[in-house]
Amino acid sequence: MSVKNRMVVTAMGVNLAEDDGVCGDRIIAFHERHAKGGAGLIVLGVAGVAWPHGGNQPNQVAISDDRFIPGLKAMADAVHRHGAKLATQLHHGGLVATEDMRSGRPVWVPSYPEAKKPSYLNDFLDHELMAMHDPKAPKPSLKPMSHEDIDLLVRQFAAAAIRAKTAGIDALEIHGGHGYIISEFLSPAMNKREDEYGGSHENRARLLLRIIGAVRQAVGHDFPVWCKLDSGEFGNEKGIRLADAKATALLAQAAGVDAVTVSAYHDTSQGIMHSESNIPHTPERLVSNAIAIKQLLDIPVITSGRIEPHSADRHIGQQHFDFFGMGRKLLADPDLPNKVVAGTPEQIRPCVYCYCCVSQIYIRQSVKCAVNPETAFERERSLIASSHANNKHYVVIGGGPGGMEISRRLDSLGYRVTLLEKSNRLGGTLQFASIAYPPNEKLLNWLKLQIKQSNVTVKLNCEASPELLSTLQADEVIVATGAKRDMPEIEGNDQDFVFSGDEMRALVLAESNPTLRTKTSAFTRFMTYMGAKTGVTGWPTAVYQASKIWLPLPKKIVIIGSELVGLELAEFLAERGREVTVIDKQKKPGKGLYIVRRLRLLTELKALGVNIINQVSDIRIADHQVLYTDNHGQQYSIDAKQVIVAQGASGDQLLVESLAKAGHKVHSIGDCNGVGYIEGAIEAAAELAVQLHNNFPIDELGIEKNQSGTH
Repeated sequence: MSVKNRMVVTAMGVNLAEDDGVCGDRIIAFHERHAKGGAGLIVLGVAGVAWPHGGNQPNQVAISDDRFIPGLKAMADAVHRHGAKLATQLHHGGLVATEDMRSGRPVWVPSYPEAKKPSYLNDFLDHELMAMHDPKAPKPSLKPMSHEDIDLLVRQFAAAAIRAKTAGIDALEIHGGHGYIISEFLSPAMNKREDEYGGSHENRARLLLRIIGAVRQAVGHDFPVWCKLDSGEFGNEKGIRLADAKATALLAQAAGVDAVTVSAYHDTSQGIMHSESNIPHTPERLVSNAIAIKQLLDIPVITSGRIEPHSADRHIGQQHFDFFGMGRKLLADPDLPNKVVAGTPEQIRPCVYCYCCVSQIYIRQSVKCAVNPETAFERERSLIASSHANNKHYVVIGGGPGGMEISRRLDSLGYRVTLLEKSNRLGGTLQFASIAYPPNEKLLNWLKLQIKQSNVTVKLNCEASPELLSTLQADEVIVATGAKRDMPEIEGNDQDFVFSGDEMRALVLAESNPTLRTKTSAFTRFMTYMGAKTGVTGWPTAVYQASKIWLPLPKKIVIIGSELVGLELAEFLAERGREVTVIDKQKKPGKGLYIVRRLRLLTELKALGVNIINQVSDIRIADHQVLYTDNHGQQYSIDAKQVIVAQGASGDQLLVESLAKAGHKVHSIGDCNGVGYIEGAIEAAAELAVQLHNNFPIDELGIEKNQSGTH
């Protein structure tokens, strides 16, 4: 099989198939978009060979019956139209088959697993737990597989392979990793069998080798077949080690596979590990394992795991691996391959590693992306640029992520757009979020670049008013001014050592804030110092990013508020040597953080020594102390040289109402409608752009538009 480049859409479970397992319009559009974006190879994820048995997602692709062939063929045809090749994974969930658990079907396992109590369940919010677990579901029953079960599973893999070939799919990936059934047999931690399928490594690999043999016999020797393998079970000392993975890869090569995908799994009972193996937070987490396995094999190696394109190019050039797999990056920007080929990497919309995408799977929802609102909504929100001008003039108020996103979208559709920002720079609260969580800075820079390269007229230091909008002859106005951040009514909140959220933002972003200047002499001292050193007025944000230590804040800090902003600020300060305590009335910390990101951050905060106290009441601020009552009625105090109140953000419709009252046609998006963070602002921008464009059923050239706004 020849592919046009070495960039691969790695297999992902995305919950986009139909309820009955058929590849319908939604998942076809999802992967056709990847093909349009220039990827050489697309791997269709977790196609169930025994579906619904063995299913681990509610809207999983099925390949267990001939009735699924037409949908698979439609998928292959859509991908082929754009010059890409399509492979499908062959999958059985084993112990991770949550659909079996919910339906009362026996859950196949190699042997009864060792019971482990997950340490992270308390980190899930109550509504997430409710979405994960059906209280009406029968109690799951585990069934160690009999020899008859194993024979059936082998036949099911082979039959699925024939269906894939019949459908015009170009290749197959046998899923032998990620804690699914084959991985469970391979793992010494999971497989305690005492027959020919357990014990030695050769025995534990027997199921995989039988499946490879059956699939190869079913599709012939000229059809591409490979397998995905765990190169380790991170955090599990009894699990698969790299030495095991090397031995398995050699056996798989001898059995006739044409390539190996190097991945990994983890100890699922540890929250931080959910972002440490196949979807790693650590850059290039799997590269060293891929190199070690590649050195042993005569066949190609595919790998992925937070690898940047320029780095992948270097690794491939040094024969460290052969194909560059991407998941999250292509959710953020499916055009990444075309942009790499064109030599315009600065145009790639960046993934910010917030784990929005994978966290959806935990709550049984379809994949989505916080920075790309078109992911999984390719036909509803697709932005198709227009080459002809439209005379309608939109004025956007607020230069944060929502304001920039709606501006660039309307500009691409041919409308005239003016963007007003009352401060001296674009970014809004995304500037602050970029300092507390550095990956956000790439998104900020990308949005600013898109605005710079567009025809959007930007007016900084510009306060919007009804009079100004009339002067600008705005046809319609879009308010994207963000949330208001009032200081909550906390006793003692007016003291000099207490900062509101806005004051903390001003401190970090070097913005003028008269109240802040009276609250800390360190502000004035450092402003003078930096002015003498650099000749600039204001604090370059690079000072904070370059230094892990210096900040004009004292040693002991209490943050009131344990949602996203409070926790990311706690991490930022603790990494710079501060002793941080976070308290909140809420039952659990981490609201606003996606599940997998929260599982990681809470573990990291604990390692940094951050003390998080929830379910408190009667919070009061005294003389350099914060007083509170715990959930048992006991009163406590915490020493605090500085208090930061990371609460009080709420929607702000005052400007919307005043402009509407003055007679302007007004729309609002983003946090001024209620706090929704980056994802909420960008998604609302995409939705509004579609709605506004669809208000004109006939464009200026007289060409009728369909419901999605395309021609």
